[in-house]
Amino acid sequence: MKKTFLSAVAVSALVAFSGSAWADILVGVAGPITGPNAAFGAQLQKGAEQAAADINAAGGINGEQIKVVVGDDVSDPKQGISVANKFVADGVKYVVGHFNSGVSIPASEVYAENGILEITPASTNPNYTERGLWNTFRTCGRDDQQGKVAGDYLAANFKDAKIAVIHDKTPYGQGLADETKKALNSAGVTEALYEGINIGDKDFSALIAKLKEAGVSVVYYGGLHTEAGLLMRQFSDQGLKAQFMSGDGIVSNELASIAGDAVDGTLMTFAPDPRKNPAAKDIVEKFRAAGFEPEAYTLYSYAALQVIAEAIKKAGSADDPQKVADAIKASGPWATAIGELGFDAKGDITRPDYVMYTWKKGDDGKYSYFENE
Repeated sequence: MKKTFLSAVAVSALVAFSGSAWADILVGVAGPITGPNAAFGAQLQKGAEQAAADINAAGGINGEQIKVVVGDDVSDPKQGISVANKFVADGVKYVVGHFNSGVSIPASEVYAENGILEITPASTNPNYTERGLWNTFRTCGRDDQQGKVAGDYLAANFKDAKIAVIHDKTPYGQGLADETKKALNSAGVTEALYEGINIGDKDFSALIAKLKEAGVSVVYYGGLHTEAGLLMRQFSDQGLKAQFMSGDGIVSNELASIAGDAVDGTLMTFAPDPRKNPAAKDIVEKFRAAGFEPEAYTLYSYAALQVIAEAIKKAGSADDPQKVADAIKASGPWATAIGELGFDAKGDITRPDYVMYTWKKGDDGKYSYFENE
């Protein structure tokens, strides 16, 4: 048998060539892929995967292709840290995620210590970007901005009503409720009731009895769509007639399937619908052709990967995420599916915008959210 031997130099050259020819830029996508908030996890995953596919089809980043690695945190901080450590072990250098503020905040510390840049499409708690970490960015706004819009709206439209502020005790839910309460109080309105519920609660009879006893006619809720939908349904079933308002944590058409007709008239703060942005027209059509409606944070996730890709090009390499982070802050605004995004020194976008929506039936007879005119 004839044997062929390669010199050590030749082997090294072959390995080096293979590495450069087939190099991937690993991007982690993290969120609640399973569990009660899986609808939001799907938005983050679908958005990033479509962005990666489109960027790769256009030639990749500096000739390299993006490979997406998905991590399921189930909206749990401990699982989020496990996902973060798994990403570190896998060699991930960039993360799109997480969804929940209570997960993004501890996970970002793991990422910062291990040279990983994180852009969350959905975590709105101010503390995420207020800790002075080099690696924290978001394509969404903040709860102090969203809470002011909500609180000012309540004060202007329901100043004589008895208002209850309810939250789910999470960094996101309580944070948003507290910012709304702060704006409400600053406008001279004091809430009649301030209460917390627990994630996973199913029976809100005791809370509803308190609301009735206090004569509450408006309820502001800081939390996610699962508990919000149950609250709405039980308010209706138990005869509590109260205007319901919440924030971006209920931006999912799954809300209507939980709340039923009780969702009708619900008020909600969110950014102007990114699906209506002319820059997103072709992308939205692509999602819909694949049978996925790119609502809520789908395009925010798509935009996060767009920013990462363009900043890597600007930095000249994907090897040093800290240089890429510097480029994100210094070289914007970046053209994205949700419009142009610039970033300040903290990693927050420089064009925060929240508007009011109302849930009602559309022309198709199904409940959804529509921007107030």
